[in-house]
Amino acid sequence: MFSGSMVALVTPMRSNGEVDHTALDRLVEFHIEGGTSAIVAVGTTGESPTLNVEEHIGVVRRIVERSAKRIPVIAGTGANSTTEAIELTQLAKKAGADASLSVTPYYNKPTQEGLYLHFEAIAEAVDLPIILYNVPSRTACDLKPETVERLAAIPTIVGLKEAPSIARNSELLSRVGGRIALFSGDDDLACESVLMGFSGVISVTANVAPRQVSAVIKAALAGDRKEARRLDAALQQLHKAMFFESNPIPVKWALARMGMIADGIRLPLTPLTRSHHAPLIEALQRAGIAFA
Repeated sequence: MFSGSMVALVTPMRSNGEVDHTALDRLVEFHIEGGTSAIVAVGTTGESPTLNVEEHIGVVRRIVERSAKRIPVIAGTGANSTTEAIELTQLAKKAGADASLSVTPYYNKPTQEGLYLHFEAIAEAVDLPIILYNVPSRTACDLKPETVERLAAIPTIVGLKEAPSIARNSELLSRVGGRIALFSGDDDLACESVLMGFSGVISVTANVAPRQVSAVIKAALAGDRKEARRLDAALQQLHKAMFFESNPIPVKWALARMGMIADGIRLPLTPLTRSHHAPLIEALQRAGIAFA
């Protein structure tokens, strides 16, 4: 259903923190022209923790309207309250999203049974394809492969975004490969993950380099190991630069330098520390990205 280079899109904001829908339109066109396979709206990179429900669904709706079925839209609808996750998923479906991305509940640290029941409840409540999202470094919660295997039996659960390791990749592929799609959540490991059998990446780097990331993933999906690794090597410095500070601080700063968005970000996130400016510009230059 979904594959390739999918962008975890930033939510552009004006300097006062208001959502900038004009810039959002510009980003949608940038990704359609750049070969991005799908847009993930209002995930972690889209600053979902600081958007209220009206803003959250407003961004999803705007992307759906602007993309006009030219590219799939996957709405971030995760929450650490099952009731809230269901509500967000229902609203995303009404807004026209093609699927939802549902992160594991954060902070409250559920058991594996709790995780299974959480996602089962969402799937039963809303008839919308669900991509699970496991990112223990942010949530303090790890969705184990055996739980993913149980969840893969639910028809509307169609994928998993995993912040991977080679060992975890192998286990997931052996348990659920061919049953649900697997997506890398780490840009620096995406090429190797796809060469192993993953279906693509949900990418931060694609925000600034849609053509380049798309080319890597296309080559990897085609099984062209030499070309995929050659293209990926040119992006490794940029992948690392995207995480000089907490995502999306570096990527929003880079997009502003490219003239794509304004320098707007919401507390508790702050603008990129000055000492990272020059190394990030160097990484952009090495990747062949034009900026102002």
